[in-house]
Amino acid sequence: MHRQDVCDVYCYDEEKVRRIQRRLNEENMVSIVPFFKALADENRAKLVYALCGEEELCVCDLANVIGATVATTSHHLRILYKQGIVKYRKEGKLAFYSLDDDHIRELLLVALAHQKEEDHRGE
Repeated sequence: MHRQDVCDVYCYDEEKVRRIQRRLNEENMVSIVPFFKALADENRAKLVYALCGEEELCVCDLANVIGATVATTSHHLRILYKQGIVKYRKEGKLAFYSLDDDHIRELLLVALAHQKEEDHRGE
């Protein structure tokens, strides 16, 4: 049985490989992995989406949006905060969250647009 999705050659274009490796060495890919891991949870992705359209929301409102407890929502928000995805401000006993910057909104909206294209392609 021969697999069609693998190369039979060790390295086809060594110069291209070296050029890409140099570029990879210039980037800090390891530092962005935790960012994407934080977004890889469905509830955290929903929280980020909820904050895409609103300037800010309090933790209790976000908990209602995703149908979770305030404690669970706070846990998810702490993870997002540690990765620089959301920021918050305190007002008395309330904590209001918003996206850290527009790059976060753009990333999520591009990912959703891509998924819609994939869904239409599969029809």
